[in-house]
Amino acid sequence: MGFADVNYLAVGLAAVLSFVLGMLWYSPVLFAKAWMAGHGYTEADLERMQRGMGPTYALSFVCWFVMATILAVVAGHFGEGVGPTFHVGLHLWLGFSATVGLTNNRFSDKPLSLWVIDGGYQVASIGVMAVVLGLWR
Repeated sequence: MGFADVNYLAVGLAAVLSFVLGMLWYSPVLFAKAWMAGHGYTEADLERMQRGMGPTYALSFVCWFVMATILAVVAGHFGEGVGPTFHVGLHLWLGFSATVGLTNNRFSDKPLSLWVIDGGYQVASIGVMAVVLGLWR
């Protein structure tokens, strides 16, 4: 499968759902407190950071769109469906994102729990993308 064969509506939906998952993942409902504690952030820090986050959220969405596009292209070479798409996505995460993220975590002297939270979000996002891309080709 090449870029011309990608269902960009499915990619867009996968990116939107991954972005929405991030809003939930890093909210007080799930991991906000542990993530804040790991970084040493206070509520005041978050309020200050939130004021200028528009461009960062836009960039984040673009990154999720690119990730969903690449997953659609690469997974298309290994079969169709949710299972093969998730399998490929998990291998790509393990080989690239997990390793780089863990290395960065260790060199930045942050708690390992931050890598687990962030990596968990990435894997969960791959799962969301796999469902959308695997069912809607």
